Amino acid sequence: MNNKNKALKPYYNKTRDNWFVPFPIRDLNTNEVKIHKKSFSSLEEATEEIKQFQYRSANKIYIENNGIPIYKLMEYLNEKKFKNGQIQSGQYGDNKQKIAKISNTDIGKEDISKITSEDLENYFFTLRSYSKAYMEKWISQFIQAFRYAERQRLIQYNPIYNASIPNSEKDTKEIRSLELEEQKLLTDYFMNKTIAEEPLRNVFLIQIYLGLRIGEALALKREDFDFKENILHVKRTLKKDENNQIYVGNTTKSPAGVRDIPIPDKINMSLKNQLDNFIENKYNLLFINRRGNIVNPRNANSILKRIVLHTLKTDDISTHSLRHTFGTRCIEAGMSPVAVQKLMGHEDLSITMNNYVSVLHKFKTDELKKLNTFYDKKSVFQNEHNTSEMER
Repeated sequence: MNNKNKALKPYYNKTRDNWFVPFPIRDLNTNEVKIHKKSFSSLEEATEEIKQFQYRSANKIYIENNGIPIYKLMEYLNEKKFKNGQIQSGQYGDNKQKIAKISNTDIGKEDISKITSEDLENYFFTLRSYSKAYMEKWISQFIQAFRYAERQRLIQYNPIYNASIPNSEKDTKEIRSLELEEQKLLTDYFMNKTIAEEPLRNVFLIQIYLGLRIGEALALKREDFDFKENILHVKRTLKKDENNQIYVGNTTKSPAGVRDIPIPDKINMSLKNQLDNFIENKYNLLFINRRGNIVNPRNANSILKRIVLHTLKTDDISTHSLRHTFGTRCIEAGMSPVAVQKLMGHEDLSITMNNYVSVLHKFKTDELKKLNTFYDKKSVFQNEHNTSEMER
């Protein structure tokens, strides 16, 4: 096929006043190469198409599929990034699932060179029932594939540029923190329950009072607790492998996730009691399910929702809300955003600022009230009426 590519050239059709190129196309069923003529309005267009055909024909995916179905390119990029360490096993597995679903759609099977902006818009429109974040993950598969195809000159034009992305029809749920009274009620509930009655009570207390992610809390081991210094060492989190199976990772979500957090006196005894009731298991985890296996974070979230519905009569609190509560209380207590960033394990300060913008605004307003009270006490503006007269 490559030898025939080298001999490709455009021909002028006097009768139709246009140009055409005889492309060799392999029939995947019979493995026979047939000539397919494609017409062009100008010599420049015909010449450019020959170049693109040669680039595509040198591509392994093109050779195997007689073209490049968009889902095949997505699979190739996902495998490449995973092998190069650009993405972790969990993301690789998530991508794999999405691509598998895309491969069953009409657009997923279509040759990348034939997909138009309108085709993309029509497909994106079908995703509107999902959340904005979920939509973005699906659409990013297309964006990455087309950008790669553009860089490799597998396509003449990138249709993603003119494809409009619709808004999600699903309301964006804001993660709210517990109000102080709610926090008190929930804390009282956990403190009055034994580990036998609520096996994950200390997981939730750790989230509320130390701000751990649910995966970090469920990945804790006995050696992570230093009660001499009253410090909790966060070193790892639960992760997903390429098959979406949960396992205990050796690292946290990011390097910033490795941190030491002071253990509050109020839950010190409760955590010591958890260590005293440690059950031997193959993972050496402090928290395990009844079968001695890793606790699935989704199951932990379902358990929390049942407890919250019973104690607080609300259904809008999740395990992430508990972590968010810790961050909120830190800011309300007067901690600097940088200190909160370190305690929360945020990789970037902007994440902290964006997550707690409303709390920070309220904190700023309260602090400015203190300044105004100070000015009033010092009578800084005692002659303000004279200033008004001067302005007149």
